[in-house]
Amino acid sequence: MDTSHLFASGHSACPGCGQAIAARLVLRATGKDVIIANPTGCLEIFSSNYTASSWEVPWIHSLFENAAPVASGIESALKATGRLDKITVIAQGGDGAMADIGLGALSGTWERGHDILTICYDNEAYMNTGIQRSGLTPYDASTTTSPAGEVSLGNPRLKKDLPQIAVAHGLPYVATASVGYPQDLDKKVKKAVSIRGPKYIQIHVPCPLGWRHDSALSIDIARLAVQTGLFPIIEIEAGQLTSARKIGKKRGVEEYLRPQGRFRHLFESPAGQQELKKIQEIADRNIERYGLIRAG
Repeated sequence: MDTSHLFASGHSACPGCGQAIAARLVLRATGKDVIIANPTGCLEIFSSNYTASSWEVPWIHSLFENAAPVASGIESALKATGRLDKITVIAQGGDGAMADIGLGALSGTWERGHDILTICYDNEAYMNTGIQRSGLTPYDASTTTSPAGEVSLGNPRLKKDLPQIAVAHGLPYVATASVGYPQDLDKKVKKAVSIRGPKYIQIHVPCPLGWRHDSALSIDIARLAVQTGLFPIIEIEAGQLTSARKIGKKRGVEEYLRPQGRFRHLFESPAGQQELKKIQEIADRNIERYGLIRAG
C-alpha cells in the first residue's frame, strides 16, 4: 500500500473535517505536477501553521479575494516558458473565497480563458472566522449572522448556484462532487485536468463544527445530501448536462437535516415544520431539473 500523500497528515483540522479529506483526494488525483493558489480560509489555516505545512506540492497562500488572479499569473508564466503542458494550475478555496469575496476576480479569470482548474470546497459558511453565512449557506441554516430565534428561522436566502454561474461563463467543464463519493471525485478531477481551458469543480464538504453534527457522521451526512437531492452531483460540458448521479432510493430531507444542529430549530415549532416542506420542495426541484431518479 502506498502510504505517501501529497497532502500530508499532521495538520490541525477538526476531526471529521470534510475539507481535509477532499484536499487529499484532489491531490491524489492530480499527482505531484501541480501548483496551487490557496486564499485565506479554513484549509489554509489548518494546513500551513508557521514552521509546518501539509502541502507536498508548490502551494501559495494568497489573500481572501485573489486566488484566481494569482493562479492566472502562474498559468501565464508557465505558458510563456513552455511548461504549461506539464503542470496543472489550481485555484482553490472555500465558498467564502470562491462564491463571495473572490467571485469578481474569479469571473475575470474564467472570462479570459486561463487554463486553470478552480475548486470550491463548499462547507456552506465562513467557518474559519466564526461560522458566518455565505452565499452557499443553505436555506434556513442557522449561522452566527443568520441565527435562528424568535424572529428568524435561519438563513432566508437560497444557496447560490455557482455551477450555473460557471456555465454562463462558457467553461468547457463544470462539475459537482462530494467527499461522500471519493471515486466520483477522483474521476472528475482527472477529467478536468485533461481538458484545456478554465474548469470548475464544486466539492461538498461537511463541517462538524459549523454544521454541528457528530464528527463520525461526516461521510454519511455528505451522502445524504446527495441522496435527498439537496446537493446534485452533475457534469456539464460545453454548456450541456452530460451526467447526473442517480438516486437509487430517494431520502427525505428530514433524514439529512435532523443530525445537524444548524437545522435543529426546524424540528421544534409548527413554523419550522412548514419550512421543512419548503426545503423538501427545493430538493424535489433539483431532482426534476437534473433527472436524478433512476428509472425503474
